[in-house]
Amino acid sequence: MHFNAYGGNGAALAAALVNATDFSPGAVEAMLTEHQMLRTAVTAGQAEELRAWARRLDPVFGETDQDVQIKLVNDLLDVTASKPYVSAHDGREPHLHFFSVDADVVSRAKDTTAGGLAMAMSFAGGRRLGRCDREGCATVYVDTSRNGRRRFCSLACANRVNVAAHRARGTTR
Repeated sequence: MHFNAYGGNGAALAAALVNATDFSPGAVEAMLTEHQMLRTAVTAGQAEELRAWARRLDPVFGETDQDVQIKLVNDLLDVTASKPYVSAHDGREPHLHFFSVDADVVSRAKDTTAGGLAMAMSFAGGRRLGRCDREGCATVYVDTSRNGRRRFCSLACANRVNVAAHRARGTTR
């Protein structure tokens, strides 16, 4: 599944925020930079605001009731200052922006993540916003696989589940 650059980046940033364990300013700045945000310098207070935002993003991932998931995303959109617009800057093809480039980093991250999740809901019905199926793993992900059947956050989790299932069946030779 290919989301456009902003929708995909926004949804991926949302997953990264939810999965983050380190909300020190340096770690948050690195995460924002990795997800192509601009002007990523954050204070300790802004990093804590993004930790709180991550807790608001979390329930969207893995929600199986589409109506609930839509409400969760709409609630996120309600608290952002997002006013989407199309831009074709720096020689790039026209693409959607979810935030004002003049907004502070926390507002831009909120607008980007809420907009990215809205794009994922709109183009894939939310089924691509997953939570790992391995018991004890709460990692979330954006399923960008071709067939949309991803169940685990990583190959390691998938292997653990498959090996455990194999052992539970018992091997006789």
